[in-house]
Amino acid sequence: MTTGVPTFKLNTGAEISSVALGCAAGFTPEDIAHSKSWFLTAAKAGYRTFDTAQIYGTEASLGAAIKESGLPREQVKIVTKLPWHRCEYIERSFNESLTSLGVDYVDVYLLHFPQAISYPTGYDIPTDVETILNGMKILEKPNFNDNWAVLEKLYESGKAKAIGVSNFSIKTLEALAKTAKVTPAVNQVEMSPYCTQNDLVEYCKQKGIQLMAYSPSGHEKVRKDPTIVRLAEKYNVSANQLIMAWHVARGVLPVPKSADPERQKQNITLPKLSPEDVAEITGLDKNERIVNKPDENGVLYGWTLEQYGWA
Repeated sequence: MTTGVPTFKLNTGAEISSVALGCAAGFTPEDIAHSKSWFLTAAKAGYRTFDTAQIYGTEASLGAAIKESGLPREQVKIVTKLPWHRCEYIERSFNESLTSLGVDYVDVYLLHFPQAISYPTGYDIPTDVETILNGMKILEKPNFNDNWAVLEKLYESGKAKAIGVSNFSIKTLEALAKTAKVTPAVNQVEMSPYCTQNDLVEYCKQKGIQLMAYSPSGHEKVRKDPTIVRLAEKYNVSANQLIMAWHVARGVLPVPKSADPERQKQNITLPKLSPEDVAEITGLDKNERIVNKPDENGVLYGWTLEQYGWA
């Protein structure tokens, strides 16, 4: 077993810990109010990279937890994201994130999705989950090339130490590269042993883009896979620990979420897997997205699989 968390190097030269805490707490006021306590236990457990988003509603509680932890700002990496319905107000939204977090800069700022949308609530984030997930209208403009140009200005200002994307495929990354002056430092996508995205892993390695994996364990369905159970027993670790170690072995930065102090510690206490076991876990791939799963028509949040580049 290893007890420390190794680091990855971004294409900006910055070092970032190879496991981040996912800071999506749920959408109820109670969930968000409770989040500060488990952000704080994570900081005390050794987490130094925290992944949030303005649409999660947890930026303020994360900022408060980091401040209360006593950790120097330079030891902490904060990742946050632009809400997809604020693409016409990027600088305003970004500055609100800084205020909520109580910081002068963020370490990584991401486009949360490639598509731009609008909500009936206008600039405001809807308060109900149904509207957030299904109440959007797709906008033709601005597109992600336009939005990236604004993020490049934030990067140049020094207020975003690195910029990146989320839910991008090889297709959308290639389209972005046609106009981008700055290569994304990060691409955060859904990835698990059932959704290994091998081609994207190789592509991002070649381009110097650090992959981050949300929903990295694939939930209970994957954790109970017989191969995962067997290998977890072999290394005397939990299924979660095994899967986090698999991600890190592939050069991918997993973003597990846990409010439980013991699980938080486990998720940054990882075994070193043999290449054969890494390959066996990778072989479980089913190209199955569990969290952001398209509907029966192959549509997710107003975009087709072809538009995402997932087909």
